[in-house]
Amino acid sequence: MTFRRAARSWPGEKKEPAVAEIRAEMVANVWRVLVSEGDQVQDGDTLVILESMKMEIPVLAETAGVVAKLHVAEGDVVQEDELIAVID
Repeated sequence: MTFRRAARSWPGEKKEPAVAEIRAEMVANVWRVLVSEGDQVQDGDTLVILESMKMEIPVLAETAGVVAKLHVAEGDVVQEDELIAVID
């Protein structure tokens, strides 16, 4: 899945870790949520399983960190580029 890192500090300021935004690549149903806010995840861990056209699509963490915010729940429908989770 696509993620974007958002720098949260300017040069010369105290450095904070980068944030990874996990976004949907297509319209799909949220079939299963495998993590909770506050969970520690590693690069490659499955966060959510989406379902589209009877196919299961795992959404993977592309960076290690802590799940800061989940923006979906089981049964939700996500649109293309919709935010699924934030990893801090």
